[in-house]
Amino acid sequence: MNFWQKLKKPIMVLAPMADVTDPAFRRVIAKYGKPDVLWTEFVSADGLFLGGYDALIKDLAFSREERPIVAQFFTSKPEIMEKASRLAVELGFDGVDINMGCPDKSIEKQNAGAKLMTDPKLAQEIILSAMKGARRPGGQDGQAGDLPVSVKTRIGWNKNELETWLPVLLETNPAVITVHARTRKEMSLVPARWEHVKRAVEIRDSFVDSSGEKSKTLIFGNGDVKDLDDARKKVAETGCDGVMFGRAIFGNPWFFNPRVPLGQITVGEKLGVLVEHTKLFEELLPHKSFAIMKKHYKAYAAGFDGSKELRMKLMEARDANEVQEIVNQYLTR
Repeated sequence: MNFWQKLKKPIMVLAPMADVTDPAFRRVIAKYGKPDVLWTEFVSADGLFLGGYDALIKDLAFSREERPIVAQFFTSKPEIMEKASRLAVELGFDGVDINMGCPDKSIEKQNAGAKLMTDPKLAQEIILSAMKGARRPGGQDGQAGDLPVSVKTRIGWNKNELETWLPVLLETNPAVITVHARTRKEMSLVPARWEHVKRAVEIRDSFVDSSGEKSKTLIFGNGDVKDLDDARKKVAETGCDGVMFGRAIFGNPWFFNPRVPLGQITVGEKLGVLVEHTKLFEELLPHKSFAIMKKHYKAYAAGFDGSKELRMKLMEARDANEVQEIVNQYLTR
């Protein structure tokens, strides 16, 4: 079943972020402030099937509380994308997303991520291969039993190319296209321009595919969204179906919980979740460097008396036990 069509609009979702939206972080978010949909980190489909399966499969672990959850993959090989999509079906994911927007140079060297914007034909082949792999036994393309396939991308490579790039994607009829309102060249160095999200909606609304069908693809906007009120304002201005949040979530696992304004969260509650998050990271991701967890400390330990000194101590911690001790010392000071 295409779960996207059942969700109430506007749909608020959490972006896939490397070394951020791992199983530990997602479990914390699902507990304290769950968005409408969660994404995994982006996972290398090549790595899964060409030598790195044992490590990468751990990044695809998820709990029931995180549903609906979408697995995001990147690759430039259609046959590998088909395998990754089939794996997502086997693992019980609710959807598959293809990364066509990441500007990381190591990924672009693989002709994946944002580099796919320079090869429209290959981009279409990868989407269609994902859809092929997403067929559940007995299902056909477009039937309710198939896992919905979505795409996250940007407005263009070196310049705004929505007028030509977006129809390429729409022709394959993905469930959702998330538009990061910057070009690849701009990275995140300039403000996101949401007028391009509005234009993406207009292109979708007027699009008719080669078989004569109007597009049913949902358009999400992404980039520089401060909070839920800001997101609703942007939805009203652009007509998009949903908003994807990224960096705004850091240090605030209550972000998507409308009943818990951040100003009402005590320092003790915030630091308690910091410890809980750290223990989950150590439990669920023992194969990963503890330094990955520390990027969260900069956000958790900020904006209150003594936070700078606390943060400095946390950055020296070697494991969850030391983090617990440092937090306890601060709270009983």
